[in-house]
Amino acid sequence: MSRILVVEDEAHLAQGLRFNLEAEGHSVHVTDKGEEALTLLLKNNEGFDALILDVMLPGTDGFTVARELRQAQNYIPLLMLTARTRPEDVLQGFEAGADDYLPKPFDLAILLARIESLLRRKNWLRSSLPAKAESVAPEAESLDVFHFDDRTVDFANLQLRGGGQVFQLTLMEADLLRYLIRNSGRPVSRKAILQNVWNLREDTDTRAIDNFVVRLRRYIEREPSKPRHLVTVRGLGYQFVPNPKT
Repeated sequence: MSRILVVEDEAHLAQGLRFNLEAEGHSVHVTDKGEEALTLLLKNNEGFDALILDVMLPGTDGFTVARELRQAQNYIPLLMLTARTRPEDVLQGFEAGADDYLPKPFDLAILLARIESLLRRKNWLRSSLPAKAESVAPEAESLDVFHFDDRTVDFANLQLRGGGQVFQLTLMEADLLRYLIRNSGRPVSRKAILQNVWNLREDTDTRAIDNFVVRLRRYIEREPSKPRHLVTVRGLGYQFVPNPKT
């Protein structure tokens, strides 16, 4: 049984979510305040498996809650709900640390599927990388740990280690890095990333991907301004190079 925290100030929606999530076999705690969510997750260290978070909350809004959780290195799988569907709002949600983003009004079946997907992705990352294909670099020494240069990506614990530092990855960062590693040595387009990593429409603004790549380069590259491993392919997207020649 998974424990899910729902932070939603529309009482009828919150209770509907509770009823349907419990019907799916989950344990659910509901609050209408961002401050309480932060207390439960950061101060009390409650063991929730996923978070459904509304953006428009009284007091501390959802963007702030997400940002404070990530700054405190709490990487609970996070689905953000909002009636604000402008591209800049979606980007702000992803930048704040959301793993998925669902606009209101939403289809209940879609929300349940998104939550199950987040829970599966968490377990998936803790199990193994997919079986190696020819495009996957041979430096993947084990199924859930990938080594390149002096860096180690530990997908089981959502960590990237190197240079004497340990960087905690969000699910979205780990999913993106995993996809790039699986396609090592060949360029992948931004639209392919949107569709295959985050299940977003291809016409979604791609600036969010660029921002995520900037963050990954800070973890991966010795000189982030001169990337050698996560390189830009002009006019297309990005390419992961585990063993650059120069």
